[in-house]
Amino acid sequence: MKTGQPWRINMGDIPIFSGARHRPPLKRPLWIIVLVSLVSIFVICAFLYPPQSSAACYIFSSRGCKAISDWLPPAPAREYNDDEIASRVVIKEILSAPPVQSKNPKLAFMFLTPSAVPFEKLWDKFFHGHEGKFSVYVHASKEKAVHLSRYFANREIRSDQVIWGKISMVDAERRLLANALQDPDNQHFVLLSQSCVPLYTFDYIYDYLMNTNISYVDCFEDPGPHGNGRYSEHMLPEIEMKDFRKGAQWFSVKRQHAVIIMADNLYYTKFRDYCKPGLEGRNCIADEHYLPTFFNIIDPGGIANWSVTHVDWSERKWHPKLYRAGDISYELLRNITSIDVSIHVTSDAKKVVQRWPCLWNGQQRPCYLFARKFHPESLSNLLHLFANYTTV
Repeated sequence: MKTGQPWRINMGDIPIFSGARHRPPLKRPLWIIVLVSLVSIFVICAFLYPPQSSAACYIFSSRGCKAISDWLPPAPAREYNDDEIASRVVIKEILSAPPVQSKNPKLAFMFLTPSAVPFEKLWDKFFHGHEGKFSVYVHASKEKAVHLSRYFANREIRSDQVIWGKISMVDAERRLLANALQDPDNQHFVLLSQSCVPLYTFDYIYDYLMNTNISYVDCFEDPGPHGNGRYSEHMLPEIEMKDFRKGAQWFSVKRQHAVIIMADNLYYTKFRDYCKPGLEGRNCIADEHYLPTFFNIIDPGGIANWSVTHVDWSERKWHPKLYRAGDISYELLRNITSIDVSIHVTSDAKKVVQRWPCLWNGQQRPCYLFARKFHPESLSNLLHLFANYTTV
């Protein structure tokens, strides 16, 4: 037997050798490895730190940041705690239940005032002839009022002290709602101050509020110091900054929403404890944030995001413009009733103007049914104009 020769098997003319085949080493260009690494790092960074400017977004996609969010995996949903689950179950049941039907549906007018309502004579004219279609409730926080109109007589509820900016203002609102809800015929609930006046006839306002299925709660996002700057992380986990909202306190809500406000304890407690003037250097005003934030979380599609009560903040002060006797004119009231776009301005340096059309059952209509802030000295002029401007 010969040695040193590779073993082979002949198949026709093709020799097949069993010896090991030697392959030349593969060439792996360094530039490909570097390029793949850079692309990988770029994609990972884009995922971890998504671009914030529109210009940066268009580097990734011609459709901008929204397109990027479409292919990024969704953020995991936060697990609700026991209190949140219980709260959401109750709210869902109330919203899904059919509305309470009444043979005689009424509007509840709830006046939040220190003492007397200086425009009772004007409201008397407004209410006259519509008995049985409305209810009046007065929360006089400082002293018992002397009434000039029979519609206000004996309509005070048990009241307590109210301090501007503190949760006691919200407590007074809830106290008014609790009393008004005792009448099953009350279907819509309007919160008014002592300086509010009606802008239309009773019939117009009644039809406006009764023939729609939404509540009018002022609600907008303000990234500035008077908006998100008032947010406290102590509100976590139930209230995140992305859900924090601001708005005027003068609401008008349907019965279902009024019941939900009374049923809430979870979110109310957060604002009671962590939204107050001077807390941690912030001047959080509970009545400006509680209900806008609450409805933004539990039923954002059920509110109109604007208040039906007009107020003029053009003077950029802590309190709105006060209309005195010399300011009252047909043109002033006509201008207010012609507004059909809701406007909010952010409190940050950008002063972004947010505009939304005031839609009533899908149609653009005037935004405001009431207006404030009117000085008592303007009563005579308002009474003189009432018959004319309420027919506009």
